[in-house]
Amino acid sequence: MRLRLTPRDTSFFDLLAASAQHLVTGSTLLAELLGADRPTRKQLAKQLSETEHLADDATHSIMRRLNQTFVTPFDRDDIYALASALDDCMDFMEEAADLIVLYKVDELPARVSEQVQVLQRASELTAEAMPRLRSMDDLPEYWVEVNRLENQADKVHRKLLAELFDDVSDPVLLMKLKEIVEVLEQAADAFEKVANTVETIALKES
Repeated sequence: MRLRLTPRDTSFFDLLAASAQHLVTGSTLLAELLGADRPTRKQLAKQLSETEHLADDATHSIMRRLNQTFVTPFDRDDIYALASALDDCMDFMEEAADLIVLYKVDELPARVSEQVQVLQRASELTAEAMPRLRSMDDLPEYWVEVNRLENQADKVHRKLLAELFDDVSDPVLLMKLKEIVEVLEQAADAFEKVANTVETIALKES
């Protein structure tokens, strides 16, 4: 670890941890939404939207702190990239929930739950990893596992698309389901981007 002779604002670690914790809440709500009836889905989507607003607030707090702090714990561009990537994860999950409600999809393909399970696990790993940025300890296992999960999500995504084109004869429903599936895949990619950013930070700080 490089020796630092200047004080650092360590509040960034708390802010990043808070931002990641919102992802756990968001992915849990998304999982609950999949198996709910239509009225309950609306309520859960509303809760997820509220969580997304809280996540936005956390992101804005990080950005404000960046503008107010002269010496940061690590490269300020990396802090910006990490905060933005965390925000993207939440945005995609909230968008998927919103589309399910707006499109009034009664039944989702079974493999969609596999996509969301990946997001749940990725969110848990991310929330566990953010506090470890203070010491940079035990982070490689985090980004390796998230990359593995993203590869798993890619396979599920490809199988889902094949099944949709084989099984869904209604072209309008096909378009709706395909868009939901694609947004969930973007969420998995966003979690991988967070992990890659953490890896970049750790390598710079080693």
